[in-house]
Amino acid sequence: MDFTLENISSQQGKMAIVTGANTGLGFETALGLAKVDATVILACRNLEKAEAAKTEILTKVPDAKLEVMQLDLASLSSVREFSAQYREKYAHLDLLINNAGIMFPPYSKTEDGFESQIGVNHLGHFLLTALLIDLMPDNSDSRIVSLSSNAHKFGKINFDDLQSEQKYSSTAAYGQSKLACLMFADELDRKLKASDKNILSVAAHPGVAQTELSRHMPGFMVTLIRWTIAPFITHPVDEAALPTLLAALGSEVKGGDYFGPQGTAEMTGKPGIAVKADHAKDTDVTAKLWQVSEELTGQKFVV
Repeated sequence: MDFTLENISSQQGKMAIVTGANTGLGFETALGLAKVDATVILACRNLEKAEAAKTEILTKVPDAKLEVMQLDLASLSSVREFSAQYREKYAHLDLLINNAGIMFPPYSKTEDGFESQIGVNHLGHFLLTALLIDLMPDNSDSRIVSLSSNAHKFGKINFDDLQSEQKYSSTAAYGQSKLACLMFADELDRKLKASDKNILSVAAHPGVAQTELSRHMPGFMVTLIRWTIAPFITHPVDEAALPTLLAALGSEVKGGDYFGPQGTAEMTGKPGIAVKADHAKDTDVTAKLWQVSEELTGQKFVV
């Protein structure tokens, strides 16, 4: 599967939402979609940074069709407001890229009382998808792309302490959240197929992007890693975004697919089919996670 944007036909008329589009993977994903003529909604918490990203994309793609809309995934009310505003402006949605995320923060809770990583990375996107999926045409060009991570391989859904209130490990909570993202993509795929829908639910991960190492790390450690091992285990963020773009635009994509880099340990390399950990395929856990997510967000998810 040799994927390049140059091989993708014009996506003119297609509507795409990219969460967290102001920086990193989200920015590169939005830029890639703009290059193939899609109309891209930059759904971001910080409007000033989002406008700056829009301006930068326009310097690279002068005729890009872009709009900035505010979305704070740490607030269910913000997710509902964003969804309502989108529905007022647009009659359809073709691509929903659930990209935004946080990694390894100190312990904190969202506005709704969720541990921040499970809240932002999974629950906010769960609600967003539930509120917009009915706008998606029933064809295989309609895609929900959920961003997971290699970290899902050490993740575990701890239903007894989903919000890490009894014990908090930033890495364990991150692994749980990214496992939840992958399980959500798979459970949504099963439900779409059961309903005879042609919309595709797929997942992707970036490998190790150079931007991710600096989050919540001491400055000296960032510098040490950058000048020692980083060149061997990371790749540029534009390359790290290719699995997401493949999931969104690839002609051979099937529902339930998972994409990532093809190099050693899926850390770097060209995009292709990635490996799901065995425990990520536990359909009992995915079904329970779906039910719990509905309860926590207060939203029945109808496919």
